[in-house]
Amino acid sequence: MSTPITRRNALAALAAPALYAADPPPRRPNILLVLADDLASWMLGCYGNREIKTPNIDRLAQSGVRFLNSFVVTPICSASRATLFTGRVPRQHGIHDFLAPNPIENPPQGQKEPPPSFAKETMLSDIFSSNRYNCGYVGKWHMGNDQAPGHGHQFTYTMAGGSSRYQDPTMFLNGKQVEEKGYLADLMTTQANHFLDQQSPSKPFFLTVSYFNPHTPYDGHPQRYYDMYANTPFDTVGWEPPAPNALREKNLLNDTVSNLRKCAASTTALDDQIPLLLNKLRQRNLASNTLVVFTGDNGFLLGRHGLWSKGLASDPINMYEEVMQVPMIMHWPGKIPVQATRPELISFYDFLPTLCDAAQLPKPNANLCGRSYLDLAMGKRPDRKNPWPDHVFGHFRNTEMARDSRYKLVLRDGGKGPGELFDLREDPREKVNQYENLEFLSVRERLTAEVAGWGKRFS
Repeated sequence: MSTPITRRNALAALAAPALYAADPPPRRPNILLVLADDLASWMLGCYGNREIKTPNIDRLAQSGVRFLNSFVVTPICSASRATLFTGRVPRQHGIHDFLAPNPIENPPQGQKEPPPSFAKETMLSDIFSSNRYNCGYVGKWHMGNDQAPGHGHQFTYTMAGGSSRYQDPTMFLNGKQVEEKGYLADLMTTQANHFLDQQSPSKPFFLTVSYFNPHTPYDGHPQRYYDMYANTPFDTVGWEPPAPNALREKNLLNDTVSNLRKCAASTTALDDQIPLLLNKLRQRNLASNTLVVFTGDNGFLLGRHGLWSKGLASDPINMYEEVMQVPMIMHWPGKIPVQATRPELISFYDFLPTLCDAAQLPKPNANLCGRSYLDLAMGKRPDRKNPWPDHVFGHFRNTEMARDSRYKLVLRDGGKGPGELFDLREDPREKVNQYENLEFLSVRERLTAEVAGWGKRFS
């Protein structure tokens, strides 16, 4: 006996296919990455600095998660950026083919170390653009092909090389040279917001805004920022007299406080760009589905340890906490809890897997050593069956580092050069080298084995 057709049955029949239809694909987030140049975590208020003013970055940290132990692999610009965008480490992308065996304090006039080209590497923008993301890049590139980075970017506004003047810079807009008028950070923000003006909620974007601040030179910033620090004593920074092995930018140690004031001015000028980007996201109704990430490409010393610059501030190369630790702040409304901190040790080689995870995209089929920390950022409980690693690694020329939650080992020339071992719990400023102390022999051997194993797996 057939079922009589009624209005209710007909409506049910029309609705039935929807019950079995495939779920719609997840809405992928927009991603805004703000990358500062030579900005260590210790230079920010939200990481404990009491004299450099960064209220907007501090508010961004309050609105999301702040990682307390975020590390670069290589404490210098090009190599560090390459790891951030490819997930690969220096041994893998041939960075030491470009870097000379010995540090260069002051290259001859007009001669600079050319950055390597990473044209053949798969970068985050390659992955995102091939998955229907609009990709834009604004600011310092410094990984070869500065005027036209490629890698799936539909919009670019970049500097020429790794350095620039802050006033009236030469830039490249979509590959064409332009002579600009104005302040570099403002120009970058204007172009970033121009890119955001072209976006809509119907298609996701991945935008990197790579500011030059607070990189040297320290002149050319608006006067109001210098005025803010005219009388700041900088007596809480912990700077020291010049060290005997000081190398790159050691001339800035001749008047440390004066140069600290100038660097602070550059940092606060950077800080003032943040609300302009966030306001544009809100104006375009993009904020609710945008993951905002703030970090720096490497740390900086600013007089600590009697040194000024980064890994090449000294001979031999240093891997002090100040040059290895960078901010990692993530804000994603409804996804990442506010006023959150995470203590786990994370590295730049973990960044690509994390962003791929956030966008639900596969990471490259490559021998990557990193792993996504998105669950940590979202406040989820650690996986007991697959706990988060308790160590990070560093590599720069002839120098390697292994660091766990308490100890740091620095090896040079495969252990043949001068080594360092610090107990960071008892000696957080790395003043007492325990490398030859027999009481720490087992720690030294354990971390030496970790370095060797990491090198074999990812070379």
